[in-house]
Amino acid sequence: MDNQTPGSRLFLIGSEASQAMSPGLWNPVLEQLGRRWGYEAWDVPRGVPMAGVRARLLESDVVAANVTMPHKQWAAQAADVATEAVRLSGASNLLIRDGRRLVAHNTDVAAVAELLGGRQQRHAVMLGAGGAARAALVALKGLTGRVTIADRDLNAAGELLALAGSLGMDAETTSWAEAQEQASRASLIVNATPVGKGGDDAPVWGGARLAGDAFIYDFVYAGHVTGTIAAAREQGLCCADGWDHLRAQAAAMIPLLNLAPQTDALLQHTLAAIRTKS
Repeated sequence: MDNQTPGSRLFLIGSEASQAMSPGLWNPVLEQLGRRWGYEAWDVPRGVPMAGVRARLLESDVVAANVTMPHKQWAAQAADVATEAVRLSGASNLLIRDGRRLVAHNTDVAAVAELLGGRQQRHAVMLGAGGAARAALVALKGLTGRVTIADRDLNAAGELLALAGSLGMDAETTSWAEAQEQASRASLIVNATPVGKGGDDAPVWGGARLAGDAFIYDFVYAGHVTGTIAAAREQGLCCADGWDHLRAQAAAMIPLLNLAPQTDALLQHTLAAIRTKS
């Protein structure tokens, strides 16, 4: 991206963007970097016409926009140019304006790949089938022997199954209850649902004892430890929570926005301060 762009505004687009931590993470960092950029939440409800959103992102004051639920698949389709991760996943969480074009990236894929560390997985259970799940599936390409998918939206589950097949994975869809039961034997459980946002929410897999080699990946971040992460820690299991994912996907944005190398350290420091206050 051209550093001489006149753009100065970054957005987070989602149905509940104003409840997200991203503006509180990025604005202090941009200020410390001396960038005259502002990061704003933009609530865009599910089902509204998106043509106006795309047009707004092409205006000259826009640098880029992060995209969250439920618009990640729209972002992939709305872009003029897309990276391989976007093409594979069919989802984008970052649109960067390049003149009169939108370039789609998926830093969720990069974040999952980093946090999973290239581990081979004998069986992955995907709970949820939206944009986050699609990113996790792409990050697992070549790393898992079997995938079980469950979502209360059967159409979304079927689409994720088709994606898994296109990636050469041995995959199946099943009921929510059956997926929770299979989670007790899986080596990877991915929570790509909002379960955990409520302080009283139970672990996404239901709370049964898990395999000793299980890794728990929870996309949810909140002002409390989610039930999923709390239960994983109680069982002494390796896990990554939504805060870990937020940091990793933000770090993946640094070179895409041509930000200085010290941005990563600033992000980590700011995120730690936010978590302390939460």
